[in-house]
Amino acid sequence: MTLQHSPFQVMPPPSAEDRAALEESIIRHGVLTPVDYDEAGNILDGHTRVEICESLGLVDWPRFIRKGLDDAEKRTLARELNVARRHLTAAQKRELIEGQLRDTPSISSRAIAAMLGVNDKTVTKVRDRLIATAEIPQLETTEGRDGKERRRPIRTAFLPEAANVREFMSTAKDIRDRQREHSRAVRTDLIKAIAEKGTVTAGEMPVAAFPVIYADPPWEQEAYSDETGQDRGLSYPAMPLDDIKALCTGDRSPATRDAILLLWVTASRLKDGLDVMEAWGFTYKSHVVWDKVNIGLGRWVRDRHELLLIGTRGNFPGLIPGTQPHSLYSETKDRHSVKPTWFASQIDRLWPDLPKLELFQRKDSLHFADVRLNGTWSFWGFEAGSADGA
Repeated sequence: MTLQHSPFQVMPPPSAEDRAALEESIIRHGVLTPVDYDEAGNILDGHTRVEICESLGLVDWPRFIRKGLDDAEKRTLARELNVARRHLTAAQKRELIEGQLRDTPSISSRAIAAMLGVNDKTVTKVRDRLIATAEIPQLETTEGRDGKERRRPIRTAFLPEAANVREFMSTAKDIRDRQREHSRAVRTDLIKAIAEKGTVTAGEMPVAAFPVIYADPPWEQEAYSDETGQDRGLSYPAMPLDDIKALCTGDRSPATRDAILLLWVTASRLKDGLDVMEAWGFTYKSHVVWDKVNIGLGRWVRDRHELLLIGTRGNFPGLIPGTQPHSLYSETKDRHSVKPTWFASQIDRLWPDLPKLELFQRKDSLHFADVRLNGTWSFWGFEAGSADGA
């Protein structure tokens, strides 16, 4: 590219003294002011900086990419950037004014003066001369800078030097995280407000009152023989699959419109758990594995784990990156059906202010003692409240 013939080089080359000072600054500090380009790679501002970098053998420098501008708008931008940075002679100012008037004759002299940092009387004199020589038209009216037709915003992308890319990416990530955190906080507050409009009646299944549902259904166990039956060893009545699926559907659901479901299921009941999740109006997202450490029974494999399925409905917000729990947790199993404290504490950590409902609470669920004190947990089920009066 020949810099002298760049279509957007609106300023003459700097004096030898100014160029030498700029070259010394670049050698000592690098390019301090990014070079402005359009989408096609044409330089809008920074021709001398690029020429110096290339003469020094540099191949990279900070860049701004200005998008969505026509040629006249690109030249206008180049003029504004130069005026803001350079000490111009009277002749250079007149040259800038002439170029701006040729590009935008409909803009008022006062607006152009403010744009270029010059006196509006000077712009008027230049305008009159260009009108007299028929270089620009005589207009009945002109647009002020605050007129109805406003200049559209310039979409800008910043490209840092290679050595600064890592820091740039880190800053971009921080911005995204803050935006996500703000969006999640706003969404969570709205969900909480909606939950307060639900109904909770003692002894009855709540309706549309809880955005966080933690459930451990009393699955029927597979019979080992006709003599022993399928409920051998259970200390609570089991429920048929169809009854579990029908429990929280439609207008009988305790979940708010936007909610998350955390559903316990054994390995042999995985398909049933997914069917229940779908019947309750949730879409499967992921799961956490509880490694019970000690090996148990099983018809096809010796069971050593259970799954906590995770599903959402509506527009329930996701988690902030870095806050997600691990997908595998190991802790030796305790009494039948009692889950480790860790799972309840993770739920409480992730959604500390949202109302939470545990379905099918066991009387042995003393693991909730350290997390239910904040008042955001409620319980429903055959043994709900029998442990400590919940």
